[in-house]
Amino acid sequence: MATRIKSFPTVKCTGWLAAKKYSLTFRHEKATPEKYYNMKIVLIGSGNVNTVLGRRMVKAGHSVLQVISRNLDNASKLAAELDATAADSMQYLNGDADLYMVSVSDTALPQVVEEVLLHEQLVVHTTGAAPLQILKNSSANYGVLYPLQSLRKNMDSEPVIPLFTDANTPEAEEVITRFAQSLSPITGHAGDAERLKLHVGAVLASNFTNFLYMQAEEFCKKENIGFEALLPLIQETAARLQHYSPASVQTGPAVRRDMVTIEKHLQVLKPYPELTDLYKHLTGAIISH
Repeated sequence: MATRIKSFPTVKCTGWLAAKKYSLTFRHEKATPEKYYNMKIVLIGSGNVNTVLGRRMVKAGHSVLQVISRNLDNASKLAAELDATAADSMQYLNGDADLYMVSVSDTALPQVVEEVLLHEQLVVHTTGAAPLQILKNSSANYGVLYPLQSLRKNMDSEPVIPLFTDANTPEAEEVITRFAQSLSPITGHAGDAERLKLHVGAVLASNFTNFLYMQAEEFCKKENIGFEALLPLIQETAARLQHYSPASVQTGPAVRRDMVTIEKHLQVLKPYPELTDLYKHLTGAIISH
């Protein structure tokens, strides 16, 4: 049975984690079939996504056969970690894999996929912003495996990584979905439009928020105050979102219409015109929301 907190009409997710932690629809599924636990993978790209997911593949029982990257040093380093071979050109592409995962920058993706020429082997890309059809000339079977998470090669701990899938055929979708379920307790289907919207949401919630952390840290350094003093506040603000809507926990002088305090802040920010503009813009947005 599905445990529903909030459901999105076009994005459905399945998983085994406690549903109350996520505003998504979860279903308790049977274990992923055995055949999806021993897939042979080629990683094209040696960046953050392929590094983190490559490690998870090996832990899940899959075999990474090869890592291909324009930077042979990076390819060799990741390949050594995953017990795979390394190459710096698509002409050396191993043709014996079950799945080829292309994870490169969005700007490089069109050129890279032109060099991926297979017959029926499954090819996937990992970006939220590129359409499924960008892979149409790479193979008869293709799809998307999009990790909705901020990933870095060197992470202190492994985060939960929701994986959203799409494919050009139901059969390919089945394989990618089962593969995703072997890597993550949270999986779901998202077509091009839904995936792009998720990507926009991720930029707003993560990238823009982290930029504000950067601004706060730089301000603290210039004013000789400890940014570390803000960390408990940052952590508490994020923790509240497990249980409350962001709108219900908005605090600060803007939401209180406290113009006296806002004016005092602007006086402090006078030496920083760009930060002043940002403060004014965000304050106005909160007041008018």
